Amino acid sequence: MSRLEPVDYASLTDAQKAVHDKIVSGPRGSLRGPFAAWLTNPGFADAAQSVGEYCRFNTTLSRALAEIAICVTGAHYKAEFEWWAHAGFARDEGVDDAILEAIRTGQTPTFDDDKARVVHATAVALNHRHKLTDEEFAEARAVLGEEGLVDVIGLCGYYALVSLTLNTYEVATPDGSRAFD
Repeated sequence: MSRLEPVDYASLTDAQKAVHDKIVSGPRGSLRGPFAAWLTNPGFADAAQSVGEYCRFNTTLSRALAEIAICVTGAHYKAEFEWWAHAGFARDEGVDDAILEAIRTGQTPTFDDDKARVVHATAVALNHRHKLTDEEFAEARAVLGEEGLVDVIGLCGYYALVSLTLNTYEVATPDGSRAFD
């Protein structure tokens, strides 16, 4: 049972309405996931949604690569709504179900693409050890480039924030499904 009440637009402050309108008129098109919680603090909501818009829609990584990092982070935090949403987006971007199942269960998938392998390894290291070894750093920078490496770091950090918000407010999946116990 979600700890979030449905957003009543009429009762929002002007600052909350401004952020709400920015979110729903942008590429997301709706106020789902962590946004209702964040809207209680419009300054935070505006800053976080701006970072999120970059991470979700404008990163230098392909959408499939970004979704791998997001799914690793959502699985690490066992964020049900996050997994439900982004495993679906990953499938839409061509990420194989076997890769997603390995990520969900904490296994190391087999990748045909070196960039996908490095994004996964980097996201796992950041989520589990909170840093990269010298070898991991060198490989990530060589394979992904400096901007790509920073994008993976940003994706993991932003989606940790999202996952923690979703877990704190017990945001359930729309269909009631659960990927983690």
